[in-house]
Amino acid sequence: MGISRLYTGDDGQSHIEELDLASCPDLTAPHIAKSIVFRSTPAGNFSNWHVGPRRQYVITLSGEVEIGLGDGTKHRFGPGHVNLIEDLTGQGHTTRIIGNQPRIGATIPLED
Repeated sequence: MGISRLYTGDDGQSHIEELDLASCPDLTAPHIAKSIVFRSTPAGNFSNWHVGPRRQYVITLSGEVEIGLGDGTKHRFGPGHVNLIEDLTGQGHTTRIIGNQPRIGATIPLED
């Protein structure tokens, strides 16, 4: 399992950093969440530039997603990966469902 944080930098661009439980003790503390939503997105689906609608965790349960950043890099995440979405301003990121399977994900909005 991996955990990544998607955030907006001072340059207005989205960036990704890898997190681990040892160096980020906040991840092991309780987080207040309002709900959980399960979603299936078909293979090949592409969402052009967008920011996160709120701080939230998105956990990939099956399938594979590719996140594109403004610097041209693309990051692929598969089953069991957790993304902490915090890029709420700026250019945002793209998402593409890759492979031949739909991506099933769980989205958990966080309260501030």
